Amino acid sequence: MKRLLFLLPFYLFSLLPLSAQSWVSKAAKSVFTLKTFAADGTLLASSTGFFIGSNGEAVSSYVPFKGAQRAVIIDAEGKEYPVEFILGANETYDVAKFQAAVRKTTPLPLASTTTNGSSIWLLPYAVKKTPTCIQGIIKDAEKFQETYQYYTLQLNAEESHITCPVLNQNGEVVGIIQPSAGNLKGTSYAIDARFAANLVINGLSFNDPVLRQTNISIALPDKAEDALIALFLASSTMNENQYINMVERFIQKFPNEADGYIYRARYQTAKGNYSSADEDLQKAVKVAIQKDDAHYQYAEIIYQKELYQKDKPFSAWTLDKAFSESQEAYRINPMSVYLQQQAQIRYAQGLYADAYQLYEQLTHSDLRSADIFYAASQCKAQLGETDQQITLLDSAVNQFSRPFVKTAAPYLLARAQALYSVGKYRPAVNDYNDYAELMGTQLGAGFYYQRELAEMGGHLFQQALNDIDKAIELEPTEPTYYGEKASLQVRVGMHKEAIETAQQLIRLSPELSDGYLFLGLAQCLTNQKAEGAKNLQKAKEMGNEQAQSLIDKYAK
Repeated sequence: MKRLLFLLPFYLFSLLPLSAQSWVSKAAKSVFTLKTFAADGTLLASSTGFFIGSNGEAVSSYVPFKGAQRAVIIDAEGKEYPVEFILGANETYDVAKFQAAVRKTTPLPLASTTTNGSSIWLLPYAVKKTPTCIQGIIKDAEKFQETYQYYTLQLNAEESHITCPVLNQNGEVVGIIQPSAGNLKGTSYAIDARFAANLVINGLSFNDPVLRQTNISIALPDKAEDALIALFLASSTMNENQYINMVERFIQKFPNEADGYIYRARYQTAKGNYSSADEDLQKAVKVAIQKDDAHYQYAEIIYQKELYQKDKPFSAWTLDKAFSESQEAYRINPMSVYLQQQAQIRYAQGLYADAYQLYEQLTHSDLRSADIFYAASQCKAQLGETDQQITLLDSAVNQFSRPFVKTAAPYLLARAQALYSVGKYRPAVNDYNDYAELMGTQLGAGFYYQRELAEMGGHLFQQALNDIDKAIELEPTEPTYYGEKASLQVRVGMHKEAIETAQQLIRLSPELSDGYLFLGLAQCLTNQKAEGAKNLQKAKEMGNEQAQSLIDKYAK
């Protein structure tokens, strides 16, 4: 009996036709073991896989990669190589395509067609020896995705055989062994090997929830435009080290793409490495096909740095330098967006008249919009030309028609504030009302306080009372609102109510003189002159400059 068991592997191998025997030893060199590890170094899982390319491209199961921080393969010679990148994955069929750090591999050829009833052989992993193949037959092939086959095999595959390749008599891979959903003896399943081999990474793969389950690096797409999408997505989803590593990989893969150097320059700028960033930006200009965009990006990075990192000077970078780069972009390609950038730079320099001239030019361009009119209005505001500021804000609002959409809200608010500043209270209230209608429940206490001030100026006292009450409701601990309410109540003759409000203010902020001032005034106006005089005197002692005039007028 022992002799029979000893001879069984040889007997099974001998079942292979002569044409099949010729490829087994060679094909065995393509099969390996995959091992994955957690961040703490513990083994997560292992699986079988095989090479499909001559430069380390391989396929295996995807499950071992879930949660993995690191992965390696161990080839048929027992040599270990790290997995560098994931090249694609499909969780439904549990397959993954990846790149191992070995640059000369023997790939298994893929079968193009296979018919029912064909003989096949399962090729397991073995170290430094020719493995024993397990023979079977294709019972059924079910087509999916119009191109690929899902095979039902008459073959006894064990759990250790999952993701082993299944080959035809010519040594071509037909499929990859899949986990069995049942325990039907003698029946196994395989996914078309072409399906795994054709997995690809695209620009959106970095947001793929399947690929985000692993910490193994995801390969960059082969097309630069797709890789740029990936870089953009990675900037908000990866940690700092992962992101800059990806930028470096992009530059290495696409050395003549300006965007890689621009992305790295942004990173270096954020880190305060301005000299390195400048070198990258110069390189971007040199390799760029669209020179105008490279100059525009150069200007933008300097401009942003001068706005937000002005406390860290770098002599080569000034707003004048940014302006000259933007001018060069416009010289190469006279796009309106470059003029807009120049206007922003001039505004940041405090050259408001120059900035206005550029914005005025833009009001006649393809960028004509509420935003351009608003920016021009801010130039006039800085120049003290309020009437022209309001005229430009009128133009901004007029880019919309009634009923207003929510995008009109910022311009209505800006015009309301400008109108209030020149004493045009009722028009300001109208704009505040339109703004409130658009913003609904998003309004805060500060808005109601602003509108109350305008309503006060326009003698819309009931509306003003309603708004100051709403402000207090939303921020019941803000003393400013109680002082404003008490002042308003005194003005409209609600003296008893003013006393109550002033007392609330004193309880809330006893260190403020306003509470005593309004309490004393309201008391004087209700014939409580003795008490009122005391409170006005206390307000005076606390430094309130209005107190003495009120004492002279009401407390004597």
